[in-house]
Amino acid sequence: MEDLINLVPWIWLGVAVLCVLIEAFTFSLTTIWFALGAVVLIFVSLTHIALQWQLLIFVVVSLLLLIFTRPFAVKKLKVKKTPTNADSLIGRKCIVTKEITELEKGEVKINGNEWSAQSVGGVSIQPGEEVTVKEIQGATLIVEKI
Repeated sequence: MEDLINLVPWIWLGVAVLCVLIEAFTFSLTTIWFALGAVVLIFVSLTHIALQWQLLIFVVVSLLLLIFTRPFAVKKLKVKKTPTNADSLIGRKCIVTKEITELEKGEVKINGNEWSAQSVGGVSIQPGEEVTVKEIQGATLIVEKI
């Protein structure tokens, strides 16, 4: 029994390492709080309190960390999405160079480049008309007549 009691801190260390590894592969900012809870329990287990109390403390500490600190961590670690060249076209005006019909894609010219284009709602648009880019689907601009 004494040997088992001496192993408990090592078991909590194993739980902490396992949670850190899971977090490293998922980066969901969830299991890291359980890893921190397990680190706390390494020290708590040295007091030789009963295992059921250790489990309760582990769950409480981990959930408190998850509930109260995760939102701040997510906000601080939020990666800002940098628009790509194509994303920067959304909202820009361009000129139709090949007729867009309900059944066929046409073409538009924007920034000196030709793009295939489809109209919102399948509206026909004649060459020379000005349109606005509403979205991008693959390599096709979805445009709307101004």
